[in-house]
Amino acid sequence: MMKNIYVGNLPNSTTEAALKDLFTPFGEVGAVKLIKDRYTGEPRGFGFVEMADSAAADTAINDLNGQSFEGSSLRVNEARPQENRR
Repeated sequence: MMKNIYVGNLPNSTTEAALKDLFTPFGEVGAVKLIKDRYTGEPRGFGFVEMADSAAADTAINDLNGQSFEGSSLRVNEARPQENRR
């Protein structure tokens, strides 16, 4: 089952390819999505990485949380489902 990972505190220069490369050593990476402002198109500093193996995802979360990436200290944890919006 795929596991979705939240990655925060990303520098604005981060690309989806760079984020995928960061997670690939831990296992198979599915989708990578950087979140951008819907009006300006500017990066919002966070994204999501989907990994195929739950154990590999847990290892990536533990190893990458707090690590330096392109000059920023990453916040990495399991993504939580978005609450229903009105």
